[in-house]
Amino acid sequence: MSYLVGIDLGSTSLKVVIYDLAGHAVAKASRPTQVFNPDAAHPDWAIWKPEQIWGGTAEALREAVSRLDDPKKIRAVAVTGMGMDGVPVDKQGRWLYPFISWHCPRTAPQHAWWLEHIGAEKQFAISGNPLWAINSALRILWMRENEPAILDKTDKWLLIEDFVNFMLCGVRATDYSMASNTLLLDQRTHRYSDELLRLSCIERRWLCDPLPSGTRLGEVHAQAAAATGLPAGTPVILGGHDFLCGMLPVGAFKPGVVLDVMGTWDIVTVAIGQPVLTPAVQRMGWWIDSHVARDMYVAMGTAVSADMLEWFRREYGQPEKQQAATAGGKDWDYLMAAAGAAPPGAHGVMFLPHMSGCTIPAPDPKSKGAFIGLRNIATKGDMIRAVIEGLNYQFLEIMAGLETAVGVTPQKLVAGGGGTSNPFWMQNRADMAGRAIEAPAVEETTPLGAAILAGIGVGLYKNEEDAFRQVYRPGRVYEPDLKLTAFYTERFEVFRKIYPALKEINAGL
Repeated sequence: MSYLVGIDLGSTSLKVVIYDLAGHAVAKASRPTQVFNPDAAHPDWAIWKPEQIWGGTAEALREAVSRLDDPKKIRAVAVTGMGMDGVPVDKQGRWLYPFISWHCPRTAPQHAWWLEHIGAEKQFAISGNPLWAINSALRILWMRENEPAILDKTDKWLLIEDFVNFMLCGVRATDYSMASNTLLLDQRTHRYSDELLRLSCIERRWLCDPLPSGTRLGEVHAQAAAATGLPAGTPVILGGHDFLCGMLPVGAFKPGVVLDVMGTWDIVTVAIGQPVLTPAVQRMGWWIDSHVARDMYVAMGTAVSADMLEWFRREYGQPEKQQAATAGGKDWDYLMAAAGAAPPGAHGVMFLPHMSGCTIPAPDPKSKGAFIGLRNIATKGDMIRAVIEGLNYQFLEIMAGLETAVGVTPQKLVAGGGGTSNPFWMQNRADMAGRAIEAPAVEETTPLGAAILAGIGVGLYKNEEDAFRQVYRPGRVYEPDLKLTAFYTERFEVFRKIYPALKEINAGL
């Protein structure tokens, strides 16, 4: 028996899952990821403490490893997690400043500077990144302007996965998918762009060399072994960005296989053979990243999603919460029953899901959410159904852009994330899309993707396809009702008119 360890550094938890080669979790543990707001003068500034990130990861490793029959059966470990947060370290490996969390708004001025002096179009044409205020390069600019003495002492700016790898084996490196989040990687060459470095005055020496995911970095050293319980000498393999690792166990490294992660955000991803860095793709709000799958890229379209369902539940779901407390079940059961009792089209009610702005098909932070078509026959069931239909129309917009801008015709749809536990949402999405959607029965896809890279790195899997064949578990398939597909296809054209009609009104508000 051989085991592989996947470490997942998430925004809410530091998770360790140990798998056998068939993808079964044999041990797991986690610790919370703690956001700190230490500056009284800037209460909205948010950080992660390096000692907490490493300490929590080490504790979770120690707990998970202790549950194994024999820790020496661990063949390799790899790290995945969030993408843009980094920490400066000196030549002795001491961290010099906390991670600036993606929650932190402090880099808004640097974001404005980058837009003015480099521009979103040039940025995308080189790196494939949309320009967000949380990108790594903007944190480096902030550090140069506000803490220059720290940058003078900095040897490397370690992204959060690279930091944990460094703590495990002492090697300072990154992978192509993580380097994609810096704003500075040239996607065509997988090297940092000389032009972007020159324009931003960011020094190349601060950046870790990018390597393919699955590269063997080093071995767990004695100090890390004592902290984590991992056997000294365990190979440390380069992982990658979390959502990309999650694509491996469900087959979304194959062209035409579209993965939709349904959670707080809808994250729609598909593997592509070459980076598509056209103005049309940039204007629509797509990301083009390097995949963790060897020699592949990925197109990603995102939009805030389940957060709006949670808003409705919180603000208007108190009766259902009380009903669940007295009659049993969950409040979601009653809310979804009400949505299911409403007719398709929700008696003419439609919902524009822009409560956090619009990302696709037209990035617009000033856009706002809206219910339209309300009449005095509308019920709560109509309203909640309209929210779900609005989220699914938004999904159709992402899928339309995938074909028209990115040039990918979907062959298979698979879904993951918490939304897959909502059968009504899933069925309605299949009906709208006119395509079957499968929710694979794969356990913890993100750390499993890291474990797959660990296995490839030490030769336990030949490649991604070999690993996929061993770990994949088919799940429930939602088949579309094609009569409803025709109905929703007509209404989709109405939905697409809502944002342009309200754009100036919402901007004025």
